Amino acid sequence: MKRELGIATALVGVFLFAYFVPISDERVSNALLEAFRMLQWYARNHTLACVVPAMFIAGGIGAFLSKETVLRHLGAQANRFEAYGVASVSGTVLAVCSCSVLPMFAGIYRVGAGLGPASAFLYSGPAINVMAIFLTGRVLGYDLGASRFFGSIVLAVIIGLMMEFFFRREERRRNESFIDMPEPPPAKRSLLQTVLFFLAMIAVLVFSDWSSPSQTMIERTDGSRMKVSVLLETTSIYRVQVVEAVGNLSKGTKQDIPKSEIRVKEDTTPAGYERSAWIYRNRWYFAGVCLAAVLAMTFGWFDGGERLEWMNQTWTFAKQIVPLLFGGVFVTGFVAALIPEEAVGRLVGGNSLSANLVASVIGALWYFATLTEIPILDSLLGLGMGRGPALTLLLAGPALSLPSIAVIYSVFGWKKTATFVGLVIVMSTLVGWAFGAFV
Repeated sequence: MKRELGIATALVGVFLFAYFVPISDERVSNALLEAFRMLQWYARNHTLACVVPAMFIAGGIGAFLSKETVLRHLGAQANRFEAYGVASVSGTVLAVCSCSVLPMFAGIYRVGAGLGPASAFLYSGPAINVMAIFLTGRVLGYDLGASRFFGSIVLAVIIGLMMEFFFRREERRRNESFIDMPEPPPAKRSLLQTVLFFLAMIAVLVFSDWSSPSQTMIERTDGSRMKVSVLLETTSIYRVQVVEAVGNLSKGTKQDIPKSEIRVKEDTTPAGYERSAWIYRNRWYFAGVCLAAVLAMTFGWFDGGERLEWMNQTWTFAKQIVPLLFGGVFVTGFVAALIPEEAVGRLVGGNSLSANLVASVIGALWYFATLTEIPILDSLLGLGMGRGPALTLLLAGPALSLPSIAVIYSVFGWKKTATFVGLVIVMSTLVGWAFGAFV
């Protein structure tokens, strides 16, 4: 009944929006165009490289990972140090964005992971991206880079423990349902085979979703050259942010440049990131080798019935998650276009508690692709953003967004989702506020 009510509410919301939206208003029409641009960028740059591999991993977790294994290492009876230790540092291994972590989170929670460790994994997975941490330190300052890394680990554990405490009665009943399940049949594969299979799938995801650390040098048809960070790409335009002032364009300026006006586009790699840039240029070769290994293991170690169950589980996750991700990205693009960046800069100036809270809420709702938060924050700092609110946004932003909140709701329900989002906002605000008071 709740599910049907949710679907009905969504349909009514879409109807009312379509019925009343003032399309003739220039700001609204521009926001709609921006929403479609962001959706196209997401489809072109994140769906095949990021979402699809993550769906297959989630389906594999549901089909092949035994509930006993998950309960032993991440369940309520698991060693707490092990469970939270693994969950809170998972981002250093995955190095992917939230849209990749969400299906895996749904998978491990569905097969028995405890609410606390699952919440810690959900927060830390996208937050502790090693490349993003290093680039944060290089571009925004090593105080922000180090605080982002350690703050993310600590917050993952705290948020997980608080989620476990708040919902301990519900979780006790849930854990009893797993304990009462009948004994599973003997495993058809060794633990080593299962580990190798999932490591190969994760490697496909990590390489296909590898982010470029490089900045871009663009030469336009009029002969002008500029060093930029590419924030968004559609079939016809690049949205860029100027890295070094040139002519009448100051650092941080954003522009939409038609592809037809670009004569030359070259990547420039910062010192110390040459290996990462090399991996990015060759990422599809690495991903292809790992995919070949996955296929070899799939047809060598699994029978036809198991492969069919894997596809069924993957399709179940896709039906649940992909529409929410696409809808959330569209809404994020629409809303973000209505809010001038200058206004955001004014709201998050200084280090007041209110400025940190605003930064946390913006981070929780705004969708950041991996690494794009760094040039955006660099621009906001130039507009007067305090360093405390900057850390607050870095702690809240990668873990949450409108698309991810929609997906978390589909797994957790309203009560747990609201609590998780509230904890991320409040804890990020407090940590950023404390950081700002000492720098």
